[in-house]
Amino acid sequence: MQHKIIGTTMPVLEIELAPGESIVAESGELSWMTQSIQLATSAKTAGAKGVFGVLKRAVGGGSIFMTEYTAQDSPGMVAFATKVPGHILPIEVGPANEYRIHHHGYLCGETGVELSIAFQQSLGAGLFGGEGFVLQKVSGTGSAWVEIDGEVVTYQLAAGETLRVHPGHVAMIDQSVSFELTRIKGIKNIFFGGDGLFLASLTGPGQVWLQSLPLANLAHALSGYLPQGGPEENKSGIGGTLGGLLGGNS
Repeated sequence: MQHKIIGTTMPVLEIELAPGESIVAESGELSWMTQSIQLATSAKTAGAKGVFGVLKRAVGGGSIFMTEYTAQDSPGMVAFATKVPGHILPIEVGPANEYRIHHHGYLCGETGVELSIAFQQSLGAGLFGGEGFVLQKVSGTGSAWVEIDGEVVTYQLAAGETLRVHPGHVAMIDQSVSFELTRIKGIKNIFFGGDGLFLASLTGPGQVWLQSLPLANLAHALSGYLPQGGPEENKSGIGGTLGGLLGGNS
């Protein structure tokens, strides 16, 4: 199995599979593939052990179904593209190398890699769009690829060293890193600080990967530019905006 990452701002992961080799991703991640690749969609792959494992993954906001891509008879290629500007990081997973990653971070992995829910807490729609905060656990054995939104900043924490982070910026942490959500103290900080109600306390030893562009932050930044009224008002607003951009009102 060979892979390459193409591009910079909106990278694409291309994986070359030899006959009989497979890669597993959540349903809906596929971008393109060659003729020899065969799909098999199932709820049993990537660590979902039985019906309760599948339901737990679904409750955590993950897809119920996973798709396995296999090269049949001849070599093939399958590609996965990022959804927003960011990076794709390859990781090697094993008994001594397990990770916890942000909710939408798992791109794909070999069949021996397992994906499950590591942490979930409901924090209210105002912070995370009603989904709460979720970390997925990547375990098992094999290669996997993780999507990180925006730029990537890494820190190596010594034993007992703590870094406090806005939860949305947590992209990936070593299994050895302790994770705890703590409430911000002080009435003024809570009501006027504008930084949310919680911070994630990451305590070493281990490495942490932070992302500069959480999806919730991107959605908030774009919300002021999206239509807010009813259908007729939206139609007029969109048409007027497009007309102005295309010179239609001249």
